[in-house]
Order: sequence, then C-alpha cells, then structure tokens
Amino acid sequence: MIQIHNSLTGQKETLQPIEPGHVRMYVCGMTVYDYCHIGHARVMVVFDVVVRYLRSRGLNVTYVRNITDVDDKIIKRAAENGEAIDALTQRFIDAMHEDADALGVLRPDAEPRATTSMDDIIAMVKTLIDKGYAYQAPNGDVYYAVAKFERYGALARENLAEQQVGARVEVDQNKRDPLDFVLWKAAKAGEPAWDSPWGSGRPGWHIECSAMSTRCLGNHFDIHGGGMDLKFPHHENEIAQSEAATGERFVNIWMHNGFVQINEEKMSKSLGNFFTVREVLRHYPPEVVRYFILASHYRSPLNYSEDNLEQARNALTRFYTALRETPAGGSPSGAGDWAARFHAAMSDDFNTPGALAVLFEVAKELNRAKEEKNAGQIQSLAAELRRLGGILGILQASPESFLRGGAATGDDAEIEALIAARNAARARRDFNESDRIRDELRARGIVLEDGAGGTRWRRE
Repeated sequence: MIQIHNSLTGQKETLQPIEPGHVRMYVCGMTVYDYCHIGHARVMVVFDVVVRYLRSRGLNVTYVRNITDVDDKIIKRAAENGEAIDALTQRFIDAMHEDADALGVLRPDAEPRATTSMDDIIAMVKTLIDKGYAYQAPNGDVYYAVAKFERYGALARENLAEQQVGARVEVDQNKRDPLDFVLWKAAKAGEPAWDSPWGSGRPGWHIECSAMSTRCLGNHFDIHGGGMDLKFPHHENEIAQSEAATGERFVNIWMHNGFVQINEEKMSKSLGNFFTVREVLRHYPPEVVRYFILASHYRSPLNYSEDNLEQARNALTRFYTALRETPAGGSPSGAGDWAARFHAAMSDDFNTPGALAVLFEVAKELNRAKEEKNAGQIQSLAAELRRLGGILGILQASPESFLRGGAATGDDAEIEALIAARNAARARRDFNESDRIRDELRARGIVLEDGAGGTRWRRE
C-alpha cells in the first residue's frame, strides 16, 4: 500500500485510484516569463519521482502539468522587453524544457496551455454564473462569490481572515466580498484578449487550472500537486470553482512540496534571493542538483547552500565509485532485502531520504564484495543499485563519465598522459617527479586513486 500525506486532511492516506490501476495526477506548472529557479526545479523533480515510483509499482499514470502563458507578469515582461507575448512565452517554455531535460525530468503526458484552453475556461465561467456562484461586476470583470461555497477554506484549514491578509487580497470596490476572486478580466488596451459572453477579456489565474485539469483528467481525479505557496489561495480557489461547477468532488489527495530556503528565508523572485537552474548547472552537474533535491523529504524545507550541494556531489561520488568497474546489466536477484526496504520507504509518503539510505547500504555491500572479489555478489549488487537508483532518476550514467566530469575531452587525454608520466617516474623510483605530477593534478582538482589494477582518477 502506498501512503500519501493529504494536505486536505492533514493525514497520510492510502492511495486508492478512482479507476483501479490508473492514477490521474495534475501538477501546477510554470508561469513562463523568466527562467526556472531552484524552487521550480524542486516541483519538477519531486513530482517526476512520484510518477516514476508509481509506474515502478505497476500503476498506469496519466500526468498533466500545465503552462500558464497569459498572466499579468507575462504581459508586463513582454512590454518591458518590447517583445511579442507569444515569442516571450515560447522562449521560456523552450528554456523550461531544457532545464527539465537536464535534470532528468520526464515530460508530462499532457502539457496544456492557458491560451489554447479558452473554450474550456469560458464554459466553466458560464456554468458558475448560471449556478449562482459567480457574477459580473460593474467594471466588466467576472468574480467568484466565495460566500456561496460552504466548504471554502477546507484546504487551508485556517482562519480565512488571516489567510486573506497573507494572500494580499486586493481591495476592489467591484467585489461583493473582499475574498471574492476574479474569473474573467475585462479587456484593457494593449493586452491580449478573447471574446466571451461578458465581453472581450482574459481569464484569471485560478480558473485556468480548474478548466485544464478537468478537461484532461475528468471532474474527479486522484492527485493534485504543487508548491506549498499555492495551497492558499490558488488551490483553495480551484476546489471552490471546480466543485461548484461540476457538482463532484474535485481531487482525492492534495500534495504540496516545501519551500526552498536560503539562510532560512524562502527563495522567491519577489525577494530577489533566487538562483536559476541555469546558474546552478554552471557549477554543478545536473544529477548533483537532482540528488540535492531528493536528499530532503518533499514536504520539508530544502535549504539551498553550497555545502549541501557538495554533500550531494560527494554522495553520488561514493555511489559511482562503488559502481566503477562493475559489469553492466545482470540480475539483482539474491541481493538481499534491499528492494523491500526501498519500497517501504518510498511507499511511506515518498520518503526519498529513507530510500537513499538503503542505496548507501547496497553500495557498502558492493564495496565489500569487490574487496572479496565475489563476482556473483558484485554483479547482483551493482544491478540492484542501478535499478533502485533508476526509480529515483539517478545512477544511470557511466561511472567514468560522472567521476571524470562528463564526456571525454582533450583535457582528459592530457590528464591520462600526466598519469602515465607519473607511473613511469614511479617505476624508475623518481619520487620527486611523481610527487610533482600528483601535486600538479591535485591543483587542477584531479584525485588519483592507486590500486592493484593501476591508477584511476576522478574530479573533485
């Protein structure tokens, strides 16, 4: 049984797909006006692992992650750049895909965009008006009447007056209630607009996700995910809109990943304390960044620091060193109860730190088997380490490639030549020269490992 912490109830619940064997999951994606930062990377990696794990357990998963490609911030950025909105959004959609691919994030099964979902959005707004849950204000905007939905606030489970302050609810004389939120914005000069029964305009942010998720997955689906910052008001508003429009329960399990923090403060663009994925990948391999994200439980805060990234690099170095010079392929059968313990951790609310702890134990046993030259154990343990790592999206590179910092280059050939010169100096007992070469390589970040099979090297 797979247990998942449900943000709606505050408890772990057993995943019981509405359609046996088939999990339908929607995750709020990016608003594409800038490059993805590490907070976005966490959302992508966390739910990528959820999908990978569910599929590893034999479940069919339909994974939908949307793109918001019309929004106040997008309009503002395009105007600042003197750039067409669709050119801006496509540029950053392409960049988002590049970042996700680098991090080993599988593409979702569907990636709906707000601008191509207008018919669904307009139809849902019309239904809400017809049912008395929405109204058109004197300024032409259409608002959701929060007071009409009795269960409003169930996800936040806090005092709505406090949530209102925290969410920076706009003071608007056109609203009947300060908590009411916009479903459709009347057109303004110079902004993109679509025709609707209420005049030309564009959708509010919240209605986009309700329309796209129900179109792709049905009125009632299994899992809805996103960052903790979306819990209120965005996800609260999605529930209100969707359940009022369809008359059905919207989502069974809500999952929210924790914030990324820098110096105990939330990383965000508004605070100006964020790092883009591209900036980080200039200094760290993508797999190190992915491991860094998985080393913390998805609901816990993730503390961004160079120390934590170096710990991730060191951990992967230990794994790949254990896998070095082991045969590819092979069967993990007879490798102990590692798989059962790995699955016990992952089935307990996707406990990736617990799963990684099991991988460390497998690596330790693999190193022991290598010392004892137990060929059968080496093959089965290496296969198990690669197989379980693959469920997390790690340990699939060649050990030499990871340990040497990527694909072979001219620099690698120079390093090999220096190592050969050092070995020749050692053979003729010229230890001053061999030490000089070792020191030169160390200064370049190259670690030498002398063993019975010769000298191997890796980058620090």
